[in-house]
Amino acid sequence: MKLIETQINLLPYKLAIKKDKRSYCQYYVSLIKTKHPIFFSFLYIDDYNPRIIKINLFFLSFTIYYLVAALFYNDDTMHQLYKNKGSFDLEYSLPQIIYSSLISIALNTLLKILALSNDTILEFKEKNNKKYDNLIFKISIKFLLFFIISFIFLVLFWYYLAMFCAVYKNTQYNLLKDTLIGFGLSLIYPFGIYLLPGMFRIPSLANKEKKRELLYKISKIFQML
Repeated sequence: MKLIETQINLLPYKLAIKKDKRSYCQYYVSLIKTKHPIFFSFLYIDDYNPRIIKINLFFLSFTIYYLVAALFYNDDTMHQLYKNKGSFDLEYSLPQIIYSSLISIALNTLLKILALSNDTILEFKEKNNKKYDNLIFKISIKFLLFFIISFIFLVLFWYYLAMFCAVYKNTQYNLLKDTLIGFGLSLIYPFGIYLLPGMFRIPSLANKEKKRELLYKISKIFQML
């Protein structure tokens, strides 16, 4: 059965030497397609994740960024806004944006584990299992739980953000800016960070005579970021 890109990227070292003949650029493009939020959600279709689920995750991730950014607004933040007469202070807000972005990334990662079916189907393929009913049942439960949890989250997020913006009317602009900067960073950093895995992976597979499995393992660690 034909291997999809996510399978090739996760191959064990010995199999990767035999099957992965891609160049550095091809591998980099593969990571962007399969991991960058926009490409993964709207453009990449050669996997086993329903597109509607991926699009749902994309917009839910923005909502999570919005909520977490709001949770970081405390008395000190309000006092700083008062001192700045409501103007946006990037230097003061940057640590808050970074922390909220890291928390948002962690929450989105947990949601992806629950929602996406690609790994479940790949595991099914690798085991050459013929119990299709079990696979369908397992995936159906994953999707059902995801929609229930995401619906509950959206209701709670909407309630909290509506109350927050109603009480702190003058902070809405700053909160939106913090959210857009944090979310924007999540769309920009993959282009830089996914330059790293190929620097280790391609040399590790280039020479079959020399065993460079350590380099390959390092590349897979960077690939997970």
